[in-house]
Amino acid sequence: MNPWHSPRLANALARMLSAAVVLALLATVVSWAARRDVFDLRLVRVEAVAGHKLRQSSESLLRATIAQRIHGSFFSINLEEVRAVIETVPWVRRAQVRRVWPNRLVVAIEEHRPLALWEDGRLVNTYGELFSANLDEAEEDGALPQFGGPKDSESAVVRRYAELRDLLAPLGAVPVAVNLSARHAWSAQLDDGTRLMIGREQGLALADRIRRWVAAYPAVKAQLNRRAEVVDLRYPNGFALRSLSVLGDAAPLADASVNPASNRTVE
Repeated sequence: MNPWHSPRLANALARMLSAAVVLALLATVVSWAARRDVFDLRLVRVEAVAGHKLRQSSESLLRATIAQRIHGSFFSINLEEVRAVIETVPWVRRAQVRRVWPNRLVVAIEEHRPLALWEDGRLVNTYGELFSANLDEAEEDGALPQFGGPKDSESAVVRRYAELRDLLAPLGAVPVAVNLSARHAWSAQLDDGTRLMIGREQGLALADRIRRWVAAYPAVKAQLNRRAEVVDLRYPNGFALRSLSVLGDAAPLADASVNPASNRTVE
């Protein structure tokens, strides 16, 4: 049967040919338009993502970075490539990129918020992620606490720091250093110079050890009439106050050796 003798088949073929012609014309128009100067990128606007503010990101640096490393027009530019490039700029944690007709890009930035200085010189943000940036800029509002620990322990140290801040609030003390040793023992130093030897997560929960010391320490301090230099919380039934002369000033905070014979234990 000749298909042209069937009106239905003939109409279907005609529609297909018409659609192919229209698509070809559209492709030609888009290709032509993409090469017009009017669609060359003229402006990159930088703003903060919703709920955030920009403190450190330089709009001029971001624009220069895009201009140097990204090429294309409104139609041809690869937004994922732009995003990846922007996220290499210091202080940028996350970027969102969108087109605005006919020749603009809008880049929304979420900056790293520095929480602490990691032991290798990098910074730790509030999500427990390591990043590199200028330390002077990070400490514009004051010195950052110092964190340390084994590889991939950053989030755990951030959580422990937040827990310590809450638990120590009744004493008006603030942790300025938190460390997790290779043997998974916790230690901290407070803003008044006191060292806390907290130990490992076994037996009595670490939070309960700290609460016990916080509750008893004001009375103990009044009795001693001085600040404890080192507080050893690694006991099941109490804690010990130690002198730095026993531990040695050069001993690492998390791995300091102890002399049980010198203990003054508070039950």
